[in-house]
Amino acid sequence: MFDAGKILVGLGVFVGLVTAPAWYGKGKGGPPELARPAGGAKQCVEATAFMRARHMELLDGWRDAVVRGAEKIYVATDGQRHEMSLTGTCLRCHDDQDKFCNRCHAYAGVETFCFDCHQKKRRG
Repeated sequence: MFDAGKILVGLGVFVGLVTAPAWYGKGKGGPPELARPAGGAKQCVEATAFMRARHMELLDGWRDAVVRGAEKIYVATDGQRHEMSLTGTCLRCHDDQDKFCNRCHAYAGVETFCFDCHQKKRRG
């Protein structure tokens, strides 16, 4: 067992690399505080947990339905009807991109590409 030191160092590096994401996440202290909707609706188009986990799937589905299927109305799980529009529905309440979209996406380490095509809501 002449290489015991090398093996132990290798195992230590391996364990460190495998557990690094868990340790990194602990240092962040939880999700960021997001700006509450400014005078808009009290409830989003779907439940908060759904929107946190799957809002991009919802928006992708809206895009396909509007562009490819000429559909305009989304019927939520609670039966409410909403216009399928990022700017007309989502940004009506979540009007501060820096305090809502960007803050959460920076925490999650993902980039938004919505505003490559959609204009940011202008404050008047």
